[in-house]
Amino acid sequence: MHHTQFEQVIGLINDVNEGDPNQEFVDDKSWPKERLYSERMSEMLMRFYPNATDLLKIAVHGQHIQRWKSLRSDYPAGKQGYHQWRTELYTFHANHVAELMTQAGYKENDIEQVKNAVGKKAIKRNPDSQLVEDVASLVFIEYYMLAFAEKHPEYSEEKWIGIILKTWNKMSDSAHEFVLAGKIALPAPLQSLIVKAIS
Repeated sequence: MHHTQFEQVIGLINDVNEGDPNQEFVDDKSWPKERLYSERMSEMLMRFYPNATDLLKIAVHGQHIQRWKSLRSDYPAGKQGYHQWRTELYTFHANHVAELMTQAGYKENDIEQVKNAVGKKAIKRNPDSQLVEDVASLVFIEYYMLAFAEKHPEYSEEKWIGIILKTWNKMSDSAHEFVLAGKIALPAPLQSLIVKAIS
């Protein structure tokens, strides 16, 4: 069966992410963590921005490719170490997706466009980067914020409002409207806090 370039790249990203040794259990099925994340990202993109181009779909699907290979703990503690990790992580993901696109025969300028989106280049000026950021933020709120909260029972309400606002401020107006219109499931235990933070 002949796959389109697009299907080929999505398949290649999935194959790579199948290798994630970390598992997450959902609906009686165990998933490699980043494989599940990419599914959630793509599904959220379809909810939030159904007319996304194939290039944007690739950027969103591949945004965390092989995330488990680059650990926060490999970098120095503190803010500077964190920023160094994040910056190199974006480049690592961007280059990896670019390699798979090259493999599928994509042209240089298409690859560049996806690389910039995955690498979150010029976020406030590049609508692609902003879209990847929006989808990632929506996915974080719907699926990951609660688990993060459960890991940090010591955080005060004030600290939580700070974390929620940090995510909120990364998002575009249309992503804000999407949340306020009730289009994503807010984790019930955090609902009142989220409402408090964003009002």
